[in-house]
Amino acid sequence: MKIIPLSVLAVSFWLPMKAGAAQSEWAHPGADGKLVYQTLPGGDRIPDFSHAGYGGGGVALPAVPVKQTVTPSGSDDSAAIQAALEATGALPVQDGFRGAVLLAAGTYHCATPIVIKQSGVVLRGSGSGNGGTVIVMTGEAHVCLNIDGKERSSKPKADPATAVAIADAYVPAGALELSVKDAAGLQAGDPVFIRRPVTAAWIHFMGMDTLVRNGRQQRWMNDEGQISYERTITTVSGNRLTLDVPLPDAIDARFLKAAPATVEKITPARRITHCAIESLQVVSSPPKGTLLVKNNDFAWLNDCEDCWIRDVEIHDTLGNVKVWPGGRRITLEQVHAFHTATVAKGAGYPADFSLLGSQVLIDRCSSAGNGSFYVATLDASAMLNVVLNCDFIGTGGIQPHMHWSTGLLVDSCRLPEGRIELINRGTAGSGHGWAIGWGVAWNCTAKSLDCQQPPGSMNWCIGCTGELNRRGAKPGPWLSSLNTPVEPRSLYLAQLRDRLGAAAVGSIGY
Repeated sequence: MKIIPLSVLAVSFWLPMKAGAAQSEWAHPGADGKLVYQTLPGGDRIPDFSHAGYGGGGVALPAVPVKQTVTPSGSDDSAAIQAALEATGALPVQDGFRGAVLLAAGTYHCATPIVIKQSGVVLRGSGSGNGGTVIVMTGEAHVCLNIDGKERSSKPKADPATAVAIADAYVPAGALELSVKDAAGLQAGDPVFIRRPVTAAWIHFMGMDTLVRNGRQQRWMNDEGQISYERTITTVSGNRLTLDVPLPDAIDARFLKAAPATVEKITPARRITHCAIESLQVVSSPPKGTLLVKNNDFAWLNDCEDCWIRDVEIHDTLGNVKVWPGGRRITLEQVHAFHTATVAKGAGYPADFSLLGSQVLIDRCSSAGNGSFYVATLDASAMLNVVLNCDFIGTGGIQPHMHWSTGLLVDSCRLPEGRIELINRGTAGSGHGWAIGWGVAWNCTAKSLDCQQPPGSMNWCIGCTGELNRRGAKPGPWLSSLNTPVEPRSLYLAQLRDRLGAAAVGSIGY
């Protein structure tokens, strides 16, 4: 049974607020109904999060024709399901898809991981509720279902010879444009990496070079590393480039004197695309031990793009969905997790939704149970992700967890006994430090709200209801309309409407 009647909520959620509703100076409807944004002195603003999700946002999830059907055998069904996926993966692609494998209603027993390896393949059950499809996880602990292109794909390959230095002294967070010193080798349609070196100067500016735990120096981020943003150039005007998706962080040349940020043409990644898991239920034995003990997980997505999971119930897996750095433009819709137990506190807490990828939309999902993070980001590769209209029942929290993820929107979510934390985790773990920049909690309800402000960045708490846990921080511009929701009701949906029109909002079920 679902926690809330989501079909009703999806209709009522997009209804306009009453006249005279509160507004935030940071983003509010203008005279023409479109959002007006306030910027910081450097031009930074709340990013446009509407690019998150399947198809880059605003694209309906397809109904893919069935090509193979599997029925339960009464014994281990892993091999039969995998064989059907392989057979469907060998079919020709038509309109981006090869076909769906349908699991007929009944109970399946699976002792080994099931993997979608080819583009255009969907694994579909016959419903996630009573009378539908149930997969019971058996055997050694494993990940039940995987969308994984690592056997046939590669990460984008860059050619350093094409690297062009960024000319701007400062590129603000949320920007779609930047200037390079010489755009002669670049044109519209080129896929590129915007590479921003991680330098000792920036780490010092962030206050992250003084992390010491138990007498040992901790490393927040590698000062010889880079943060890369995968984008496509849409226009070139002189040396000015326009990108398809905004940057979730600022690029400040003050900290890049030894090695400037660059734009570098790449060979596009060969990720698998248009794959999905739909309409089924997964049941695991309850987890045990600590987080370091291997337990069952529901689904991992890696080296994939424009994929989705929808209409799924998950019972007692330790981790539910993990999107790895190779995953982008993913929709997780109506994924519902139920926990009757969790592991003992040891190395840390598990997470229902673990994000290392980018442009992930977690939409109308829920979790019931204690002892976990409901949503956690785990690395700087987690960028421009959205948690929309979700319910989390228990004492857990939504918390960017480590190593500077950027651009997270928590929009219209409800955590009546839980917490939303956009914070500096300091020496926790391996030196997790500042976990998030340019994060937004918008019209959420939680027992506890914690929104800390990184150097040179901002996290916002707007229209949220709950007790403010300041941890010594004073209220400032980042805090807007505490305990009073603002208009628009959903920032993500308003941004989607502004960018693509009302039809795009309707296409994703609102």
